[in-house]
Amino acid sequence: MRVKAVLEKAPLFRDLPEEDLSRLAEIAFPKRYEKGEIIFSAGEEARGFYLVAEGLVKIYRLSARGRQQILHVLGPGEVFAEAALFSGSRYPAWAETLAPSEIIFFPRRAFLDLVRRRPELALNMLAVLSLRLRSMAALVDSLSLKEVPERLAAYLLYLKESRGSEFELEIPKGELAALLGTVPETLSRVLARLSEEELIEVSGRRIRILNEEGLRRLGRS
Repeated sequence: MRVKAVLEKAPLFRDLPEEDLSRLAEIAFPKRYEKGEIIFSAGEEARGFYLVAEGLVKIYRLSARGRQQILHVLGPGEVFAEAALFSGSRYPAWAETLAPSEIIFFPRRAFLDLVRRRPELALNMLAVLSLRLRSMAALVDSLSLKEVPERLAAYLLYLKESRGSEFELEIPKGELAALLGTVPETLSRVLARLSEEELIEVSGRRIRILNEEGLRRLGRS
């Protein structure tokens, strides 16, 4: 893997000068994971943060009864566990690969040393992370306060922001259902309903948004 080339494409780093990208690449540790591998566990000491170079990663928590609640599903170019930069405590959730993945690890101490020498790096990160936080906060509100059709509409619009009007659902329906707080059977019925109403077109895992405004009205209801 050419780490620097991956960093150049990641939203968090792509506007950085060449010098900063080179320094980031020097402290980065790429690693290959197979599908279903645990990257870190809840309660594990937070030693740094991660960037998805290839593949998919789910972030989830487990209830006392062992029920899994998916918090995020992350693809190429997205970072996770970045709170470890500031807290230096323990990871609050689990991270597991949903597909064979290339993951880049940034050790907390080495990254903070770099930020102290190059404060511009921290400013760029704060700008990108604040936009991500705003988008995620809106998504969390939708997922926690709305019914399944509204949750699905909000999630599809969230995906559209980064992938355009046509994209592939890269996670199985079971995982997507868990993310939306429902079961696969209900999710299939809702997808069929949105398709019948000509809000979306479904072909296997591929989704094409036909009526964005209609989805937004549904997401706001």
